[in-house]
Amino acid sequence: MSAALKYTLGRIGLFVAVLGGLWLVDMNVFLKLMLALVFSAALSFFLLRGWRDEMAGEIAEAAERRRTEKERLRSALAGEDQTPDPDSNPTPDPPTQAPDSQR
Repeated sequence: MSAALKYTLGRIGLFVAVLGGLWLVDMNVFLKLMLALVFSAALSFFLLRGWRDEMAGEIAEAAERRRTEKERLRSALAGEDQTPDPDSNPTPDPPTQAPDSQR
C-alpha cells in the first residue's frame, strides 16, 4: 500500500473518530464538523508523523525520477545522448576529388 494512501486513510479515520466522539455532545452539526476537522488535523500532526514522512519521501523520490527522466529525454532530443554504433565507421571517408580540380 502506498504511503499516500495510508496517510489519507489515516486522516479520514481520525476525522471520523473525532466526529464520532463529538457526536455525543449536544451542539450544532456544522460546529461539530468544524471542530472535528480542526482536532483531527492537530492529532494527525502528531499521530501520523511517520506516515507523513514516508509519503514525503516517496514524493521526493518520484520527483527526482521525473527530473532525471526529463533531463535524459532533453539530452536525447538535443542529440547529446547518441552513442556511436561500434560496427559503423566513426569517421566518414573524405570525398574524392577529380584530378583537374587540385591546385
